Order: sequence, then structure tokens, then C-alpha cells
Amino acid sequence: MSKSPPSAVVRSRLTPYLFILPAFLVYAAFSLYPLIRAAQFSLYDWAGFGPSTFVGLANYADLAGDEAFRAALGNALVLIAFYALLPLVIGLVLAAIFRRGQVRGMGFFRSVIFLPQVIALVVVAVAWRNIYAPNGPLNELLRAVGLDGLARGWLGDPGAALPAVGFIGTWLEMGLVMLLLLAGMSRIPDDLFEAARLDGAGPVREFFAITLPSVRGEIVVALVLTIIAALKTFDLIYMTTSGGPGNATTVPSYEVYDRAFQLREVGSASAVAIVLTVLVFAINVLVTRIGERSR
Repeated sequence: MSKSPPSAVVRSRLTPYLFILPAFLVYAAFSLYPLIRAAQFSLYDWAGFGPSTFVGLANYADLAGDEAFRAALGNALVLIAFYALLPLVIGLVLAAIFRRGQVRGMGFFRSVIFLPQVIALVVVAVAWRNIYAPNGPLNELLRAVGLDGLARGWLGDPGAALPAVGFIGTWLEMGLVMLLLLAGMSRIPDDLFEAARLDGAGPVREFFAITLPSVRGEIVVALVLTIIAALKTFDLIYMTTSGGPGNATTVPSYEVYDRAFQLREVGSASAVAIVLTVLVFAINVLVTRIGERSR
């Protein structure tokens, strides 16, 4: 029985686009349209209600000399180290240990390390706020071991608040990074490790010669996801420090909220949001390009 030729609709070059059209419409409605509106609002001086005044790029020019915005950007870059770089190092070590399969109860430990990813961030923030409290478990532990001088109100100390929040980010992200890297390591043929051992390579040399080059793609994915998480973090900051003390822990996403809903400067808030979007896009394109060139 001869097969009938495909219809004109199937042969049309537009057919693939028809399949992605529903998803694109949802994406456009909930992502592209709000982004375009934010870009429009950033050109106006508007309190969120009532009349608005067109100011062009004045909101962006004001950001260049805004100390609060510069502090927020600086804090976000510091958080990248806690959200992306530290979890990457810790995740590599943990994934390499689990890959070798020399840990009893490995499945249990994997679940425990990944657990922060499935807990609501509000719950995480409240729990860590209690841990960091002046009379919380962390300070009680320090006092119990004779380190009274290190005890402090961690989230109220201008010098300790940002690292304290950053450590929460490390705790949150290292499980995700470990799981991504472990998935990449599981695809490495065992023959490579056996050949390396026959040549006299130890665990450290195996890691740098075989494991690390084999998971470059997963490292890029992990960095992209964690950098985005660092730059767009809001609920953790809002629930733990509200950007304080002073502007010690304020970040761009919190600046958007503060300017829009507290200061009623919707135009300035929209400008911060657009700058943040461009920054996230640029950093992740850079990370992806570096990852592609290193392959």
C-alpha cells in the first residue's frame, strides 16, 4: 500500500513555528510584555498612579551617580562568589567523592545536600534568621566552645551581614551544582579511570585529567543558573535583612522593590530592573562563550 504524500501544511516552512506558537504566546504575555512595559516606564517620572512626565534617559543617568544603586551592584557581585563560585568548588569535591562510590549511605547524603532546593525560600530565610539571631544557635555554639568574641548579631553587623546572607546562598546552591556535576560525571566511561589507574594516576590526577575536562558543559550550566540566582535574589534579602543595616545587603532586585513600592519612584525602579536584566544577560553570555571556547 503506497503512502500518501505529505500535505501542503506539513511541507510548509511555517509548520515548525506553528508548534512553538502557543509556548511563545505564553512567554510573550508573561515575560516579553512586562519587560517592554518596564522599559517604557523607565523613560518616565511616575509615582505609580496619576500623571507621568517623560524624562527620556534621565533615570538611567541618575543611576550612574546613585550611591545606593552602586552599593547594590557591588553587593550583587559579592553574592556571585557565594552563590556561584563557592558552590562550584564544593559541588565539584562532593560530586567527585560520590562518583567514586566510597561513601556509605550515599543516597541519603545526596538527598540531604539537595534538600535546600525544594524548601521554600521564605522558610529558609526565617530558619537562618533564627540561627543568626544574637541568642540563636550559632552564637550559642560559639560561646559553648569558648569563642565568645566571635558571637554577634550577624544580620545586624554591617561587616558580617552580607557574608552571612551569602553563606545561605552557598548552602542553597551547592546541592543543585553537585547534582548537575554528578550527572555529568556519571557519563564518563569507567574505562578512562581504569586506564589512568594502570598508568599510576592517583585520585587527584584522575580528577584534573579526566573528571574536570569531562564536565565543562555542566560547569557552564551550573555557573549560569547560580549567577542568575545571585543577581535576582530578592526574597532572601527581604526576609532576613531588608537590605540593611544601612545598604550593607541591598541588591538590585531589592532596589526595584524599594523604589517602586516604598519611595514611589516607578520610573527609577524600572530603570534599575532594565539595567539588571542587561547585566544578567551580559554576564551569562560571557560565561557561555568562555565555556564554549574551552571545549
